[in-house]
Amino acid sequence: MRTLNVDVAVIGGGTAGLGAYRAAKAHTDSVVMIEGGPYGTTCARVGCMPSKLLIAAAESVHQIEKAPGFGVHPQGEIVINGREVMDRVKRERDRFVGFVLEGVDEIPAADKIVGYAKFLDNNTLMVDDHTQITANRIVIATGSRPAYPAVWNELGDRLIINDDVFNWDDLPESVAVFGPGVIGLELGQALKRLGVKVVMFGIGGQVGPLTDPEVMAYADKTFNEEFYLDADVKVESMKRQGDKVEIQYLGKDGELKTINVDYVLAATGRRPNVDKLAIENTAVELDARGVPVADHFTLQTSVDSIFIAGDASNQLPLLHEAADQGRIAGDNAGRFPDIRAGLRRSKISAVFSDPQLAMVGESYKEITERLRTCGCFEIGEVSFENQGRSRVMLRNKGLLRVYGEHGTGRFLGAEMMGPNAEHLAHLLAWAHQSKMTVAEMLDMPFYHPVIEEGVRTALRDLNAKLHLGPEMIKHCLDCGPGC
Repeated sequence: MRTLNVDVAVIGGGTAGLGAYRAAKAHTDSVVMIEGGPYGTTCARVGCMPSKLLIAAAESVHQIEKAPGFGVHPQGEIVINGREVMDRVKRERDRFVGFVLEGVDEIPAADKIVGYAKFLDNNTLMVDDHTQITANRIVIATGSRPAYPAVWNELGDRLIINDDVFNWDDLPESVAVFGPGVIGLELGQALKRLGVKVVMFGIGGQVGPLTDPEVMAYADKTFNEEFYLDADVKVESMKRQGDKVEIQYLGKDGELKTINVDYVLAATGRRPNVDKLAIENTAVELDARGVPVADHFTLQTSVDSIFIAGDASNQLPLLHEAADQGRIAGDNAGRFPDIRAGLRRSKISAVFSDPQLAMVGESYKEITERLRTCGCFEIGEVSFENQGRSRVMLRNKGLLRVYGEHGTGRFLGAEMMGPNAEHLAHLLAWAHQSKMTVAEMLDMPFYHPVIEEGVRTALRDLNAKLHLGPEMIKHCLDCGPGC
């Protein structure tokens, strides 16, 4: 067994780990990165990039199906070649992973330790049974993994997670998706549009990451127009039957239903990978779920020399957040004890369904909990069903709700379902991070005709309710027709 003494040890070689390693190296050459699995980020291998490749294929089919609405009638049957679809998904996925690996290859071999780390104490790690590392500072960047009830393992290879989808050679006939969250909605809708029979189940009524009851209800209704979604289902039984899975559940009419599907896709959430680190051998304070508690701005845990970043921190499991957290944690581990608060950007998240879902700044739930006693906020909204540009493109489904503070007029956040929500969310996130008031946002230029005019309509509604602007005009002439 060999022993190492280093300034900084980073556990994990994903987005957060790579960011932490590079940030720490700016302060000291004595940095190692420990990784037991394959290098390459969750995003590139099994997350945001391969899922968007599958979604892109589904969107191409959907555009053909929508064409008759414009008076354009494609001739002949639409043929979806599942093998060709999955071949492109895997080829492009491997290309994205290759870009990440090129960056990893540039890291000196001596800085990369292969194996799984466990804590012996606050400053000592054992990597498998071959290397003991004493580190002055440690960054935990171990990512997360899918979580689902252990009893589902009885389904054998009929139970899949999102990782498995991107290794398919062909598309199946049917899939039951459990979990209408980000992963479930994106993959479930894409598979449906690619000709797979899809049913989707959830518990508790949650749809996507949304917290605004009006937007969530709209999303539930919209998705149900395309495929069966019961966000609060009662499943009576689920068992393997040969190469199928038989599911018995109570339908929305209260009647017992039975379906047989090729696969059950578990999209019921993710679990931070901190449970196998023997973290109990440290003095790190843990939350109720066993995840280290860390300062939001410095990513420092209750042990001064230990930091945590990315999905392992359980703060906001998104790539851009993991990258930011990795840089902050690595920078502070490298410059220790000169700890500094890092830039935490305004929250922004998106679900690449159709219509898309997005959230910006404070959520409806956060605002109502923070301002419940005073009720000093208002909500402006716009429906995209009659919004000009959206109707032009036959993409006129959606609801945007924006939140503002009484007195200050400050823009607090937004939740939405709508066309191009990913772009609307960026527009609103920039305004939120700039701490703009609703009035200042309305002073910004809006072209005509664009979907962004819907944002202006919602902001005008909000500004009027804050008593900082005139009442809404039903047909606003200075907005142009259809706005």
